[in-house]
Amino acid sequence: MEKKKVLLGSPVCQKSNILREFLDSLTRLEQEDVCIEYIFVDDNHEEESSRQLLLFAQNKPVRLYQSVDKEKNPETYVCDDATHYWKEHLIWKVAKFKDFMIQKAIEGSYDYLFLIDSDLLLYPRTITHLIGTGKDIISEIFWTTWYPETPELPNVWLYDSYDMVRRLRGESLTPEEQMKRQQAFLNQLKVPGVYEVGGLGACTLISRKALLQGICFREIENLTLWGEDRHFCIRVKALGLDLFVDTYYPAYHIYRESALEGVSDFKKKCDADKGRLKERTNEKYLSVHRPKLTLSMIMKNEANRYLEKVLEEHRHYIDEAVIIDDGSTDNSVDLCRKILRGIPYQIIQNPVSKFQNEVELRKQQWEETVRTNPEWILNLDADEMFERKFKEKVQDLICNPDVDLYFFRLYDFWDDNHYREDKYWQAHSIYRPFLIRYRPDFQAEWNETPLHCGRFPKNITMLSYALGDMRIKHLGWSDPKDRLAKYLRYLQLDPESRYGWKEQYESILDPNPGLVEWEESPLR
Repeated sequence: MEKKKVLLGSPVCQKSNILREFLDSLTRLEQEDVCIEYIFVDDNHEEESSRQLLLFAQNKPVRLYQSVDKEKNPETYVCDDATHYWKEHLIWKVAKFKDFMIQKAIEGSYDYLFLIDSDLLLYPRTITHLIGTGKDIISEIFWTTWYPETPELPNVWLYDSYDMVRRLRGESLTPEEQMKRQQAFLNQLKVPGVYEVGGLGACTLISRKALLQGICFREIENLTLWGEDRHFCIRVKALGLDLFVDTYYPAYHIYRESALEGVSDFKKKCDADKGRLKERTNEKYLSVHRPKLTLSMIMKNEANRYLEKVLEEHRHYIDEAVIIDDGSTDNSVDLCRKILRGIPYQIIQNPVSKFQNEVELRKQQWEETVRTNPEWILNLDADEMFERKFKEKVQDLICNPDVDLYFFRLYDFWDDNHYREDKYWQAHSIYRPFLIRYRPDFQAEWNETPLHCGRFPKNITMLSYALGDMRIKHLGWSDPKDRLAKYLRYLQLDPESRYGWKEQYESILDPNPGLVEWEESPLR
């Protein structure tokens, strides 16, 4: 197989003792599957640093350019053991250097451009591994204590300038919830994987495909965000490209000279972890591993309704099932055992129904399900089923390492062929969570209400999520006698409409609802 051609680029204005370690790290990069060439812009103010670049270039394919700016503007970029001190004109000078490298990568027909700051050390397999992810723009993670006595933070973020709090647009969060969600994002990044992010920088692989679409670091003049990486990332998203971070091979950041003390340990870690990390990222292993999908369901007296129909459909894609039988007096349990024969399942039977306090029932469902050590949880009620194409697509969803939670639209069926859509019934206009990757470090928090509490913990939106295009058919309203039973139940459980919408309750028995004919999506 022909080796991929990579141009590794770095604008260099660096202290010589740090630059020495950076260049030594580059000499250790594996090149069995890649051919790496180098491009540096020498913007140094230390003669020793410029000499090191010249020595590095003597026996390697290096394009070395001198910065004209340092002659015109000799002002030094200042960094000390507290932090780095950037000025506006220095930022856009670096942006010009990076755009120059983009142009050289395009002109030289390179397969990839790898941009890296000159104070980072890499694992030897970093570049070959990043190429193996198949992403057009992906950074390797590194962690930095930006200011003394503050926590380490990553070189990636989710929104705006450096926002790491996962949220829905317009969602209002308390300071406490913001802290919890930020910590959840940081915890996720400490688990080896590939994750989609909103911003990245300093250690980034860019494919030729992305280079040719017009990406650049040039200033967007009507944008006040600080730093050339922010302007780059906004352009990338505007062009329809995505941004990712890899966390298998964290780089080491010599952000201040005191960090040189950790270089020796990092090199030892590279050697010690090489075999283990290589096995973890083995493409064959990743391609054959099929995540386990566990159906989680609550039921009560469903034998003569839709239980058989939905379970027969679920059999096509589930690996296990956990079912809470909430006080059934019919043969629902026997029907489950019959249909799920051959599939591992657990049925937990409540002698007395808990539905009058729904949050306790949902907590039980969650706890019993996670006790089985699931990988993915599909939470559907006994009258809910996906349209047919879900069974064709579900493996693609749960094999995606970048998403932990999927939202789908649910359609309330009013007969066998029509769903309801009018002033009071528009459930399908919003996306709701149904499919979640279980993470043992996730601490569930619940909406403590006895009705309409939600089927999942309320804090799941701190996980990485995506919207699915497969639709869910909610069959529970299809029969007039079921609608009457639900109407009477809501009157009993919520007579003052504290947890629901009074007008919607009353509309359940509307003799002329708005109905829309259902059209099944094509399988492919």
